[in-house]
Amino acid sequence: MADDKDWTRIEVEATVADYLHMLTLELSGQSYNKSAHRRALLSKLNNRTDGAIELKHRNISAILGMLGFPWIAGYKPLSHFQILLRDVVEGQLSLNRLVDEAALMATTSPAVAPLLDDFRKVLVDAPKFVAEAKEPSPLPYYSSAPKKRDYLEREARNISLGKAGEEFILSFEHHRLYELGQKKLAEKVEHVSVSKGDGLGFDILSFEPDGRERYIEVKTTTFAKETPFFISRGEIQFANNHDSQFHLYRLYDFRKSPKLFDLVGSVEKHCAVNPISYICEFS
Repeated sequence: MADDKDWTRIEVEATVADYLHMLTLELSGQSYNKSAHRRALLSKLNNRTDGAIELKHRNISAILGMLGFPWIAGYKPLSHFQILLRDVVEGQLSLNRLVDEAALMATTSPAVAPLLDDFRKVLVDAPKFVAEAKEPSPLPYYSSAPKKRDYLEREARNISLGKAGEEFILSFEHHRLYELGQKKLAEKVEHVSVSKGDGLGFDILSFEPDGRERYIEVKTTTFAKETPFFISRGEIQFANNHDSQFHLYRLYDFRKSPKLFDLVGSVEKHCAVNPISYICEFS
């Protein structure tokens, strides 16, 4: 938990501005040096340490995630932040046209599946899920500074990105089964969301080495490993009904260096599933 109650508004304003500058560069595909940014920022702060700045950056990432914004890779979101920090982030976002345009471009631009010669380093461990009671978030349900766009939701609706991710997983599954000596099974892997249409509850039909079917749902993001993803009620139900065969492949950092982790079975075992919208009907 970050203790940031003694940070002044001037310090918070400078830190948020520097973070959003780095985020704009990252979303635009431009290089930057985090250490150089930190050194420049330290000169504007009251004897802060590198560790204190790191925690503040992680707090900013948490606020951006709550607002549906992507955050800087490497600054894993950390909750329990000062209300002042939230207010400053919201205020600067409302005035920063460049970060808005960069986020929109990053979430809606077309994508293609990259070609890899070696898939052995693609699969990584999933983020650890700790099921525990959490303190209420300092971010209220209603905010006086309206968010302009939910970029993470926009990215989830990016058809080009979704299809590119599925095509990448097709190649990954062919490689996995070939490496296991199952060439015939590899040739039977099917892109069912294309051949049979959406709505089945999964995207790709693959196989275990013993011939059992593996049902794969693919969720793709350009952003960090911990980026939330959207899932339908039908996909959740399908996962529950096929607990031993369902695999959710979460692809992340897709445009730069694709990695994936595998969530097997019921999604609720791996992450908190929160309803985000309801329909109100009168009949």
